[in-house]
Amino acid sequence: MYQTLVTFPLKYFKSVEGINGNDIPSPRLPQSKSYLKITGLPYLQADDNKITSKNVTDFMKHIDLFENVSLATKPYIIKVSPKSDIAIIWFDIWDTQNGSKAKLLINHFFNLGHHIATVRATNMNPGVPQYHNCWKWDHSTFLCRAHGSQCQKCSSPHKLKHHRELA
Repeated sequence: MYQTLVTFPLKYFKSVEGINGNDIPSPRLPQSKSYLKITGLPYLQADDNKITSKNVTDFMKHIDLFENVSLATKPYIIKVSPKSDIAIIWFDIWDTQNGSKAKLLINHFFNLGHHIATVRATNMNPGVPQYHNCWKWDHSTFLCRAHGSQCQKCSSPHKLKHHRELA
C-alpha cells in the first residue's frame, strides 16, 4: 500500500490536465558553470570571414574531446590583439560542482584543420568590455577617442562622483 502511494503522485502530476508530462524535469545533480577558453585558432577562416560562435559550436559537436559537454552560453570570440590573426574563444559549460568535466578538458590539445588548439581554464567570462572613461562598449583604453572622462549617468564631461555638484 505504501509503495503505491509513493509512485502515485508522479503519475498523477503527469496526467493532470494542462501539464505536459515531458515538461517535468528528471532529477539530477546540482550543476555549476565552468569557465574555459580555447587558444591557438585563427581569427579568420579560409574564406577570409571571421570565426563565429556558430562555427565554434559546430566544430565542438564533431570533436571527441567535447562529446559530453553542454554549453551554458554561446562562445565569445575576440582577437588576441588588433594586428594578430589568432583568436581567443571563451565558453562556459555546465559542469558538476567539483568541476569534473572541466578537469577532463583543461590543458588538452585538439586539431582543427592544420591548427593545434589548446583548452585552458580561465576566470569568469569577461563579456563585452566597457571602458570606464567614456562608458562605451567593445573598445579598450588604447582605442578610445574621448578626450576626457564622461559621467556614467548624464554623459557630461565630468566623473560620476561629481555628478550632483555639476549636473
